[in-house]
Amino acid sequence: MSSSTPPSNDPFAIPADTLGMDPATMRRLGHKVVDMVVDRLERRNTEAVITTGKADDLTARLGGPVPDAPSDPDAALDLLAEVALTNMQHGDHPRYFARVPGPAAFAATLGDWLGTGFNTICASWGGGSGPAVVETTVCAWVAEMLGLPARTEGVLLSGGSMANFTGFCVARSEIGAGVAYLTDQTHASLPRNLRQMGLSSEQIRILPSDDALRMSAETLAHAIAEDIAAGRRPMMVVATAGSTNTGATDPLDAIADICAAHDIWMHVDGAYGAPAAITDRGRATLSGLERADSVVLDPHKWFFQPYDLGLCLVTRPGALERCFSMNPEYLRDVQAISGEVNYGNRSLELSRRSRALKLWMSLRTHGAQAFRDAVLRGIELAEFTEDHLRRTPSRWEIITPAQLGIVCFAHRGSDAADHAARAARVSASGFATLSSTMLKDRSALRLCTINPLTTEDDITRTLEMLAAPN
Repeated sequence: MSSSTPPSNDPFAIPADTLGMDPATMRRLGHKVVDMVVDRLERRNTEAVITTGKADDLTARLGGPVPDAPSDPDAALDLLAEVALTNMQHGDHPRYFARVPGPAAFAATLGDWLGTGFNTICASWGGGSGPAVVETTVCAWVAEMLGLPARTEGVLLSGGSMANFTGFCVARSEIGAGVAYLTDQTHASLPRNLRQMGLSSEQIRILPSDDALRMSAETLAHAIAEDIAAGRRPMMVVATAGSTNTGATDPLDAIADICAAHDIWMHVDGAYGAPAAITDRGRATLSGLERADSVVLDPHKWFFQPYDLGLCLVTRPGALERCFSMNPEYLRDVQAISGEVNYGNRSLELSRRSRALKLWMSLRTHGAQAFRDAVLRGIELAEFTEDHLRRTPSRWEIITPAQLGIVCFAHRGSDAADHAARAARVSASGFATLSSTMLKDRSALRLCTINPLTTEDDITRTLEMLAAPN
């Protein structure tokens, strides 16, 4: 309260706030933000899929000296929308086929806004019992949809990198330090995670993938036997459920058998592909997922949530708390009792917003069946893409077939440079964007088709543009 403002006898009166706004201004600006977002969603199909600005120009318009005096919030909002938020990839665009699209349900956006507006925290039970129950609820809902055991517990994080790191820490806590096994197709962030955990190069066994770019159970069994014979302790196998490059899934049941025989932690990186298990077709492909000790997925990918949202699920009750729990004196008054969860004790994050509200809101609004239908649509669009490519074998070659919403293919006679040039040309047009990649020693183009708003015409027109001469 400023010194010039007289005190009020009303205990519910709103004091003067140097960083606040009057209610009328808050409502007007809040409504403006909603209108800006919805206006953008209405024109989404006509905007450029990706725009990358120049650093000097963006800095000149958005940067400068620290603003010492107040300025017009309307102008600031307009500047953010027209400059900062235009110069980026639009992963929710129906013709965004690069890397992994991020089509977000608007109901989830509403949940996220509400949580931000209420300045929600989900760290301790005493400080956020309501948000804690929302997080426990959505973790249980997702685990059930994936077919994981009822005993599964979880924690929401920023994305796959931190969710996988969390699962790795729990594995080491439960099993003890030892060797981790992965393949040359494992996501690039995961060896980095293991190195930052302190594993030596000898403890990070990167195995060659098979001809289908999957982990070979035979190769894995041989590597484990070799390490045991050398006196090394196997700790964890990192299996992939839907690789980022091709959508390939490792043989999860066979890996689970090997892990069970040697008391090895089975971790499944399903940051991209695990949501496919909510469909009957995906569940068959991901058979064995339910046997994992930990599973990671990114709801900001194939669960249609705004960034950021990763999820680490652990099927051993209490393992998250055994790994991360701490009880300092200053948190003594907010410690959980039976049936309550302190989410600050389930990962390295203590101060954490409630990421669960958006997922809860979208599942409550649309229902699980709508999510199943949307995931199945992504699987079918990749199959449509493969079928369309196969109709002109003189032009296109399938490198990896449609798998969980991804198909990789090559333009006949093109090398890596030509593939990259074709992808860059399409992206520069603003019509669509896609990735070029390398599958071991083979150059390929790659489409990821998990946006349920994508049409068959979007795909065929993009392929026509790719086929045009550079």
